[in-house]
Amino acid sequence: MNILLVDDESRSRSHVAEFLRKLGHQVVEANDGTEALELFNKQDFNLLLTDNRMPRMSGLELLHKLSDVPAAKKVDKVLFTAYADVDSSIAAIRAGAFDYLLKPLDIDELVKTTERVAQHQAEIRGQANQQSAAPAQVKPDITNSDASKVGVFSRQMKQIYSLALKLHHNRSIPVLIEGETGTGKELVARYIHYGEKNNNLPFVALNCAALSSSIFESELFGYEAGTFSGGLPQGKKGKLDMANGGTLFLDEISELPLNLQAKLLRVLQEKEFYRVGGLKLIKTDVRIICASNQRLKNLIQQGLFRKDLYYRLNMGYIYIPPLRKQPNAIIPLTRMFMMEISEQANRRFTKIDSQAARILRTYPWPGNVRELRNTIEWIVLMNDDTTIRLHHLDKLRLNTPENTAENLDKRILPDDFFLPPGSMDLDKLSNDIILKALKMHNGNKTATARYLGISRSTLYYRLQLMEDSK
Repeated sequence: MNILLVDDESRSRSHVAEFLRKLGHQVVEANDGTEALELFNKQDFNLLLTDNRMPRMSGLELLHKLSDVPAAKKVDKVLFTAYADVDSSIAAIRAGAFDYLLKPLDIDELVKTTERVAQHQAEIRGQANQQSAAPAQVKPDITNSDASKVGVFSRQMKQIYSLALKLHHNRSIPVLIEGETGTGKELVARYIHYGEKNNNLPFVALNCAALSSSIFESELFGYEAGTFSGGLPQGKKGKLDMANGGTLFLDEISELPLNLQAKLLRVLQEKEFYRVGGLKLIKTDVRIICASNQRLKNLIQQGLFRKDLYYRLNMGYIYIPPLRKQPNAIIPLTRMFMMEISEQANRRFTKIDSQAARILRTYPWPGNVRELRNTIEWIVLMNDDTTIRLHHLDKLRLNTPENTAENLDKRILPDDFFLPPGSMDLDKLSNDIILKALKMHNGNKTATARYLGISRSTLYYRLQLMEDSK
């Protein structure tokens, strides 16, 4: 892709640009919004990555100005911002931004976002080539003709994909997919949608944790003209409209507020909904697939998830085991990623030495398949070699006690632990665990949230409470 990267911090900008170039993208750098506007009149871009807080012109102001630039109409725009500036990022989404990222940028999130943009840009090109008014479709990235292409290397995953194929043939069944972060829940959801062959039905994904409650509702249901200030004057269709006839994939469904859970239940039961600010009842034909990295049964007991919605979604249930529970799949997956990335990046990696293979098999992979792929991608892109060797895996920190496979599944406390007499400060215990996990991940909040099994927004909220209590 052709990417325009806008950031007034030159050092940070250079590091991000270098990383994107190693992924195979063409990157043009701009120091501020004014320079970015000039560049849009000189060359074409697929993606704009811009900081928000910059001198002369903020990222949000840049997005508003680009709305009047014809060359920027089909460009996907992503704003990156500090936590304290999330309100601006929500405003950016209302202004037409594709997504926003939190600073400091997390490599995993950046890679995932660029992949989604590349997919969206491919849809736009396909739509233009066909000159059709039909909704753009997402091409499947999996097929069943060659199981290795989707990393089906364990007995558990073969059973999962066999069940997914059965669910593919019955669109009337909603599906709930549970599993730790990075296990491939969206990949399974796409297989349920596409099956063994491509089809022309839409697959639309929406992350329930990425947006606030008010914004999420308008994204899901759409809104009528004049519903709120800052909205499009003609109103906007929601993801349910876009997915009509196909599949709506709701990731991190555990983050959906209770009031919206009730509205989603109505869609599942009645196959109809109202747009925000609308009075007209709209019929829909959409398959709902939801994913969660938390066990919804536990959230029901805490009063955070509706029991009736859970049982409705649970008609088709899939649990994806963590990678550490599929040790025989680790080396085949490694080979698959190594060969794929080497071919894309014109590298020469073809082998894994025995010592490296032993480390790969025994590391617990808390980030699961996604962490494995990112690790192999880093090794292939950063080393000129033919073989993955032991010294390439130093970053896994295998010798730390908290990261050993033996200790990963152990409880923090034994069954016969004692409670202190009198009273116990549960908030302090929770805070101590959060701070220890944050230190364990070198301050990386995304990795910490993933490790604790909570959303990034929940982690930020807890950290802010700690800061306010000082």
